Amino acid sequence: MHVDDLIRKVHETDSLTREELVLMLSCPPDSPEAYRIMAAANMISKDLTGNKAEVHAQFALNLAPCPANCAFCSFAKMHGIFTQELRITAEDAVSQAKRFEAEGANAVFVMTTAAYPFELFLDMSSEIRRNLDAKTLLIANVGDQSLKNAIRLKEAGYTGVYHALRLREGTDTTLSPEGRRQSIRNFQEAGLGVGTCIEPVGPEHTNEEIAELIQFTSSITPSYSGAARRITIPGSEIAKRGMISELRMAQVVAVTRLGVTRKVLGNCTHEPCTLGAIAGANLFWAESGANPRDTRERTEEGRGESVSSCRALFRESGWDVWEGPSRYYTGQG
Repeated sequence: MHVDDLIRKVHETDSLTREELVLMLSCPPDSPEAYRIMAAANMISKDLTGNKAEVHAQFALNLAPCPANCAFCSFAKMHGIFTQELRITAEDAVSQAKRFEAEGANAVFVMTTAAYPFELFLDMSSEIRRNLDAKTLLIANVGDQSLKNAIRLKEAGYTGVYHALRLREGTDTTLSPEGRRQSIRNFQEAGLGVGTCIEPVGPEHTNEEIAELIQFTSSITPSYSGAARRITIPGSEIAKRGMISELRMAQVVAVTRLGVTRKVLGNCTHEPCTLGAIAGANLFWAESGANPRDTRERTEEGRGESVSSCRALFRESGWDVWEGPSRYYTGQG
């Protein structure tokens, strides 16, 4: 079957088989077929959202050597990049959240490393929630959680979470793939929207692996899906595998949009780039504080983008930007 036939099929049935996803992923990134895939994904993303993208913003409550030892993460204890834990105060957390709110972020994410104490996370979250406008959406980016803890996150004022079953989970991480899946089920059962992503894509990942994860993502009907490439952590063992190009990343973003049900409005990519936006990404993140793709303590001084720079990238790519709480987590707008 030709790529154009698959694009027509998506418009007619909103469904692709794993083999069809692999065919799309197998096109050379700079081929005419890949560009047609990107154009189709861009059209669908814009149609679903009225040509209005979103910018979400994330800050970290801590920076610490993490025992989960994800090979692609700068926090991994085995890398020795960060050797002691640093925690921000409640006052600093409130200040960062209010700044993102004032800058117009459509949702504010609160991130921690996997071992950050859950009770402390709830205490900090309560203080953050109390100081924000009631309409501002809070999203948690934390480790695997039980259903009980997921319910407590909801009660603490969170609308949703970010959680992903990563590529080669359990091989490039010490975490259980089933544990990740169960956490997603727990979050959804607790009434939390789950945003996710095909990540972190590297040159070693096969088209079959990526296609399988796209199908899993579609099966959970997340708040948004999308794709992100692995950013090289200098000196890490996984750095020897290399990094895919932004063009290949744009292709994966586009195929993900075509492979995920249209019930899902959002299609993210990270890090923010015009190629991703042209290929159908309608969600970027601004970041401050610790960042698992950065070796600096304050990513706003390194790889991290601001809300305004993310908005500018979207506008350069022909997108308008949504004003107000995220539609991806609320399903409204």
